[in-house]
Amino acid sequence: MISALAPKGTETAGAVASDGLSRRSAARAWVFTAGSAGALTLLAVGPEFLRLPLLALCIGAGLGAMTYGVRRIALPDQRGPWVHLVMAAWLFFGGIVIRALVPGAGESPPTTMALIPDAFVLPAYLLEGYAFGTMLQRRRAADDDPARVDAVLVGLAAGFMSWTYLMAPSIDQDGLPPLRVANAFFPIIDVVLVVLVAQLALSGARAPSLWMLNLAAASMFIGDFFFMLRDGAVADVPGHLVDVLFTATFLLVGAATLHPSMRTLTEPQRIIVKKLGKLRTGIIALMVAVPVVITTVEPIGGVLDGTVRAVLCVLLIMTVFYRVVRSNNSRARAENVTRRRATHDALTDLPNRELLTDTITRWGDRASAEGQEISLLFIDLDHFKMVNDHWGHEVGDELLCAVAGRLSSQVRGEDLVCRIGGDEFVIALASPSHSALAESLAARVLAVFVKPFELSVGNVVVSASIGVAKSLGGAHAVELIRDADTAMYKAKGSGRNAYAVFDSSLRERVRTRMDLEQALRGALERGELFATYQPIIDLTTGELDGFETLMRWEHPELGSVSPLQFIPIAEETGLIVDAGAWLLRESAHQLAAWRAERGPDARPLHVSVNVSVRQLRDRALVQLVQDVLAETGLPPEALWLEITESGVMEDLETALDTLNALRDLGVTMAIDDFGTGYSSLSYLNLLPVGIVKLDRSFVSEVGLHGANESIVRAVLAMTGALNLRVVAEGVETELQRDWLHEQGCDLGQGWLFGKPLIATAHAELIRRDVRV
Repeated sequence: MISALAPKGTETAGAVASDGLSRRSAARAWVFTAGSAGALTLLAVGPEFLRLPLLALCIGAGLGAMTYGVRRIALPDQRGPWVHLVMAAWLFFGGIVIRALVPGAGESPPTTMALIPDAFVLPAYLLEGYAFGTMLQRRRAADDDPARVDAVLVGLAAGFMSWTYLMAPSIDQDGLPPLRVANAFFPIIDVVLVVLVAQLALSGARAPSLWMLNLAAASMFIGDFFFMLRDGAVADVPGHLVDVLFTATFLLVGAATLHPSMRTLTEPQRIIVKKLGKLRTGIIALMVAVPVVITTVEPIGGVLDGTVRAVLCVLLIMTVFYRVVRSNNSRARAENVTRRRATHDALTDLPNRELLTDTITRWGDRASAEGQEISLLFIDLDHFKMVNDHWGHEVGDELLCAVAGRLSSQVRGEDLVCRIGGDEFVIALASPSHSALAESLAARVLAVFVKPFELSVGNVVVSASIGVAKSLGGAHAVELIRDADTAMYKAKGSGRNAYAVFDSSLRERVRTRMDLEQALRGALERGELFATYQPIIDLTTGELDGFETLMRWEHPELGSVSPLQFIPIAEETGLIVDAGAWLLRESAHQLAAWRAERGPDARPLHVSVNVSVRQLRDRALVQLVQDVLAETGLPPEALWLEITESGVMEDLETALDTLNALRDLGVTMAIDDFGTGYSSLSYLNLLPVGIVKLDRSFVSEVGLHGANESIVRAVLAMTGALNLRVVAEGVETELQRDWLHEQGCDLGQGWLFGKPLIATAHAELIRRDVRV
């Protein structure tokens, strides 16, 4: 593992070096494989005098390749199975040498001297089986049920062949010595190895080393099969053919050990049960057909032979039957999982919108007949986005799961708690029409949200807004969900952490809002939006200091639409981004024209433009302001951008990035409607602002010894200490103007100085310095 303190580039260099090593190892393995194929061909068809030296050379090359691969390619903690394979190969080699050199050890039929090489061969088989079993365990192939079953099928077919052609003929021979009886059952070891290798071949990734190892195992099994046929005098098999097959085993294992993919055989593999391919289907069919064909070709030789064949056939049929049942059950489980995924939320495992809709429809069929009322509680978490932004989405998901658990604990068994998206939950319940169960549950849910949620980051408190909708049956599920959603927005509009019950007036309000939204789309392109300008006056000199630009909408059919109606819609739909960009450009160009008209000696004017929350979240705002200043030639300080405290606090981190970038351009930032939001000294210190606009609700009673006068004095003292200028909004009387001036307020805005009017209506005001 590369140290975290390694120099920059070390990890990349290490990865490149490792990749280069793998390529060289792979090339070396393929060269060895090609050479082995040539040597085996020469051994099989070449002159007889070359057989012995070639045999020795090939076996030595195979053993050398195995030893090299284990030491140089296998990772230290993964060498175990390969070491056991190498040890098995050396033991096999020892048995071969003893058969060749010790008199009587290689005779056929075998004598007691055959026990000497068998003392090497038997442990070799055991080590080989242990190596394959360890590989399977490390690859976690046991989880692949089809591979395990298919491997048993291969083993049973191999066992059937071994019994029919090796064991049964040997047992039936007259005067069979004890050693021959033992050797007759020797193929059982081969069958076990076939099962292990088949399972290894059918599970996990198909790496070159795996294919080579499979071919080696097949070559060894066929070689053993032919050897037993020859050794048991069952069939006349050339000894030279057996030698070629055993030599191929050594070379193939050596090639498998040399290839870098040998590491994957001792690493955990992701088991993927794929669609049954043609090759695998053919293998399964062949394994089932083999006993049938053998039984047809080879007649049964007696009671024992018939019994063993019958047992093996039954086992084969039961294995196929088990595979079919297992496959059907797996498919059924997969369908259940798919069905649950389609009807349940993946994060909380609560029912989703689809299941909610089906349940409401099902309940509605019996609601009228049984006098039942279907109620929905549409629950939306307040300021959930701030949780995600502050702690991250993992904590947000943790909170959603905790909310799901808390909601589920508050309902009856027959009620339904759903998550239908984001931070939105729905509780569906049926109750007698005269009961107030839904309202009672809504109040209880609000109460349980008071208790903090214990999350990994500590205790987190979050409130909820709840909309309640009811139906006596017959209402469509979509309509009922929509009505509850509408009531929830009413609860949010009432200050959040509350519930509201839907009524028909809300539906009419929603319909009106939808009509306005549709009409607002395209209003900018149709030229229905226009800018008005309200004067801002210096309270000390009475001179014009600038204007605030206000967007207005004149619809050809709806007439003049109030900003209180269309601005929130533009915010929610995102239309405010394009409309705000247009207003900024329009205002800047108009200010540039006014400043040019007044001349360089007149007091410089500014223009103040409102910036929406959506615009603050969009980094394109900074580039837009930069472009507008370049287009108009205005000095940056002549452009004021007004923001609201609540808008900034919705996404403080993003807003601060944008505000700081705008301040760096030299633009003046102003807090609008000050006093209605957070209004604390800490936030004023945090935000890069130069202007505070005092909300009109605090100005309306000043000069009359109203309760707000002390608040205004405190704000003026606080902003004065921070060197911030203050604009008092909503100034309508001379008494208010004079009182504000006496308290040190810098600027005033309101009907006393002028209404918001189109640019041409201010022509006279622009041409002179006004003293009001």
